[in-house]
Amino acid sequence: MEALHTLPRAAAGQEAINRTDWRQKLRHYRQHPGSFLLLILTVLSALATIGVLFALIAYILIRGIPCLTPDLFAWEYTTSNVSMMPALINTVLVVVLTLAIALPIGLGAAIYLTEYAKRGNRLVRIIRITAETLSGIPSIVYGLFGFLFFNIALKWGYTILGGALTLAIMVLPLIMRTAEEALLAVPDSYREGSFGLGAGRLRTVFRIVLPAAVPGILSGVILAIGRIVGETAALLYPAGTAPVVPESLLNSGRTLAVHMYALLNEGLYMEQAYATAVVLLVLVVGINALSGLLARKLSAKEK
Repeated sequence: MEALHTLPRAAAGQEAINRTDWRQKLRHYRQHPGSFLLLILTVLSALATIGVLFALIAYILIRGIPCLTPDLFAWEYTTSNVSMMPALINTVLVVVLTLAIALPIGLGAAIYLTEYAKRGNRLVRIIRITAETLSGIPSIVYGLFGFLFFNIALKWGYTILGGALTLAIMVLPLIMRTAEEALLAVPDSYREGSFGLGAGRLRTVFRIVLPAAVPGILSGVILAIGRIVGETAALLYPAGTAPVVPESLLNSGRTLAVHMYALLNEGLYMEQAYATAVVLLVLVVGINALSGLLARKLSAKEK
């Protein structure tokens, strides 16, 4: 009975605290009008961003869903069905191949920079500045580099492997920097506790530090996947635009983004291009949702 009587009192006390907080905030905004202006600008920016996002999604779905037909998912591409199935398979292939190349290198570099290199090392600063500089280079520059190096210098021609290597070079700084920040966010007490129990550095890194940094590392992987799936300029020159499933990694192929670009560029298959945009949107959202679910499960398991 006493517990039942204390519930309304607790609710009333919480409401009083909330009213006090709002009064303090109003008093603060009256004394500092600039803070109130910044609050309004922040809210307006957030609403504008959300509005633009939902407007783009609604536009793509409204224009693309009515254009989805079974012919678009035929196994082979022809000029009559304009199938996106080869491009869908190539997209998954390029994502897996690119991550298989870039993720171990980027994660290994991040582990070295955070766990083995000395704090304040000049080489570490140079590597970080270089990675941040590479992150700002336009994707068309990466595409031209891939074309000149893989297609011409190595004489590979248009290949899926050349496109995946080009994308791996492009997303490597992103994966490395996000993995490094995730490792740096792990408290030093974790390392000190592991060392205190007699564990070596290698065992500490792979059994203590890495599991705690997995959610942050996965966020970088998600960003990299989004960039790989939506990339066109970096794939046009190294990989080409062949609308087929390549027989080997040394054959040409196109991803969904390149497929959509090719359809829009031709100007003859606008409806199919909108339908491809819907599939591309669903693919990106699905990958992000699965990655986020995996990150939450791993984080909960670690806790």
